[in-house]
Amino acid sequence: TDEAFAKLPKGTVETLLKPENKAKLAAILTYHVVSGKVMAKDVVTVKGAKSLNGQRIDVKVDGGKVMVDGANVVKTDIACSNGVIHVIDSVILPADANIPAVADKAGAFKTLLAAAKAAGLVDALSGDKALTVFAPTDEAFGKLPKETVADLLKPENKEKLAAILKYHVVEGRVYSEDALAAKAAKTLQGSTVKISVKDGAAYVEGAKIVTTDIDASNGVIHVIDTVILPPAKGANAQRMLEFACRSTAASHRFG
Repeated sequence: TDEAFAKLPKGTVETLLKPENKAKLAAILTYHVVSGKVMAKDVVTVKGAKSLNGQRIDVKVDGGKVMVDGANVVKTDIACSNGVIHVIDSVILPADANIPAVADKAGAFKTLLAAAKAAGLVDALSGDKALTVFAPTDEAFGKLPKETVADLLKPENKEKLAAILKYHVVEGRVYSEDALAAKAAKTLQGSTVKISVKDGAAYVEGAKIVTTDIDASNGVIHVIDTVILPPAKGANAQRMLEFACRSTAASHRFG
């Protein structure tokens, strides 16, 4: 509503209406739109919906009250010839920080970001191409033998480090429900990771997914509790297998 826009900081709307901010404005508006005619009775049965912006809107129902990304739904099911309108009391905003910036702000991915920098992957993770990252926390890297991370960060191991990190990245925005339905995903490293559910928890290649669907402007992050390792290939197969064995042993020891 007009009142919802009035809640924004003074000058925000005027700034967004400037020609140079057209793309940003379009991104915000399309974040308020979902494909298909989704009636109120359908909204309350889901936890989220993918917007035309590409990012996911969170839906929460609490005591008969429905919220989308923190905005209250105040009126529903206004029929139109080409869809339906639900009225909300606040403007909802998509994530405007890229994957590295979101990870940096979280404060739990210092090792991952250092590794991405050493592998020369920060630019790729910051680009416009949509990506999904299964992000190991600092604690996940801490499960590896002490010398392993230091060794991987050396310039001569840049290629090996890049392969490991790319094994944690999937092309496109893959939200949790889609990942679980697919049961597998091809990584940027080239190999496929298996996604499964055990005892109510989701796993990717044995690593537990502890937090899902963290939006970034260029993708989505799922947090995992263990570093996953790609299958050994080529001339470095033996070294990769030895590395995997050490890491698996460490995982069992600390996990």
